[in-house]
Amino acid sequence: MNQALLVADVGLPREGGADRQIVEVAVGILIRPAGDFLLTSRPVGKVYAGYWEFPGGKLEAHETVEQALRRELDEELGLIIGPVTRWKTKLVDYPHALVRLNFCKVFDWSGDLQMREAQSFAWQCLPVQVAPVLPGTVPVLQWLAEERAVQD
Repeated sequence: MNQALLVADVGLPREGGADRQIVEVAVGILIRPAGDFLLTSRPVGKVYAGYWEFPGGKLEAHETVEQALRRELDEELGLIIGPVTRWKTKLVDYPHALVRLNFCKVFDWSGDLQMREAQSFAWQCLPVQVAPVLPGTVPVLQWLAEERAVQD
């Protein structure tokens, strides 16, 4: 697991100062058999609206990463996911929050994609063709590239 801190938008002040609590977030990397993966845009009204990211959301009280991911992907996308493989974590210091992203790979799901928050979606391969990409998503794209280089 990678716990190095990524600081997004370095020049901007941090809300809440140095004693901010870490916000735990479950993130799903949905990968189809051909190797392409799902990215979604952040909806209007949210911080970084229009930026592309892997889908997911905050853990609620007493939820595990897997439980939160199942709930979020159902709520946001209308998908029921199969087995979840915990993969990596990344601590990201955004101006609005200190976030620990818990990345999970998902290879099996059912349901049709429904953009329930009026977001967009795109199945992507490397290098991705959508922009801008959320800062916390960039390391995942690098990890996927490294992983695929080893497999080729």
